Amino acid sequence: MSQSQFIRIYQRKSKSPWDDHSTLLLLADIDETSSDQYALQFTRYIYLHRDERGQHLGISISKSLLEEHTEFDSQYLEDFDMRMLLLMYKDDISAFCEMFADEFKQVFGLPPSIYFDAAEQFWAEEMIQAEA
Repeated sequence: MSQSQFIRIYQRKSKSPWDDHSTLLLLADIDETSSDQYALQFTRYIYLHRDERGQHLGISISKSLLEEHTEFDSQYLEDFDMRMLLLMYKDDISAFCEMFADEFKQVFGLPPSIYFDAAEQFWAEEMIQAEA
């Protein structure tokens, strides 16, 4: 069985600030020059970090995304900042995750497009409540 590009279980301690066990790749660049549709580059990426039980801890973003979004102090985001960035890239993330639709459905129970449409409403409501 080949190793998944979507789900990565750590073999050693990660550099993140969390006690994480695995990550899910939510966004990466696709190498358009490659004949392999899954040839990924990691100049712009978003990873979702999870603990051993699969609970979401936060996201990490690439240095290039951090440079684009000077409102963030760290490449490790959680809570309000995490939701804000996920909302900004929701359509890109959803389209990217379609490449891994079967694995995505195993983890989240829904296809990416349905999951992110529902998540968008939920995250937006949580952000409004957090600002109130």
